[in-house]
Amino acid sequence: MDLGLQGKHAIVTGGSRGIGKAIARELAREGVDVAIVARTRGDLEATARELAAETNRRILPLAADVTSKEQVDNMVAEAARELGGLHILVNSGSHPGGSASATGPIETVVDEDLIADFNVKYVGALRCCRAVIPFMKEAGWGRIINISGGNARNAGNLSGGARNAGLVHMTKTLAVQLGRFGITVNCIHPGTTRTERTPSLLAARAAQLGVSPEEAERRDFAPDSPRGNAICRMVDAAEVAHVAVFLASDKAWAVSGELLSASGGAGRSVYY
Repeated sequence: MDLGLQGKHAIVTGGSRGIGKAIARELAREGVDVAIVARTRGDLEATARELAAETNRRILPLAADVTSKEQVDNMVAEAARELGGLHILVNSGSHPGGSASATGPIETVVDEDLIADFNVKYVGALRCCRAVIPFMKEAGWGRIINISGGNARNAGNLSGGARNAGLVHMTKTLAVQLGRFGITVNCIHPGTTRTERTPSLLAARAAQLGVSPEEAERRDFAPDSPRGNAICRMVDAAEVAHVAVFLASDKAWAVSGELLSASGGAGRSVYY
């Protein structure tokens, strides 16, 4: 299927590793030139070289901190100038899971850390959207994809859950505002996803259980496990990226203001 992405231009925040990197790779494979954004230039440049060699597309590394409006505005302007316009924004930058001091019992939550979490993921995404929208309006075509998280649906993680739920609300609000300009806005809830961090996390979990990493993963993703899902295995970052690329495509006009879960069927709740 031709997704109609050849020659489009994208920004992917959090693009140096993890889900953001996987999305940047799959977009480039579909013919998109991609600006990848993170705070650490060394990681960005290494990822840009890797993805450019794999895909034969232009991968532009741009270091920026999304908590700074000035840096975001400058980054977006540079991406538009270097790539020749902008069509796609993927907001994937965040602290995975949220700050440890903002996720526990309410008595232990550190206000400044909770606010910092929101400043990165929610307000950071808002800053990026605000800067990119004029270029999408100019093109008469745009796709905004917000990478949220399944803890928005589960009570317990005060910071991670709240910032992700807020991102879903922003998704719908922007979809209503921007549809008339040819711009769709959607959100993805990844579940536990295999990324570069997974081997060390599995090793720690295996040590806790006294089993091998492979057995720890098998137990954790059994359907009757609290961490389990319907497909009985961890979702790979590339599989989340496939969902994002479809939403970014010319075939996804009918989907806007929506939330898609890419968790392998985690949880037992029914949403309708």
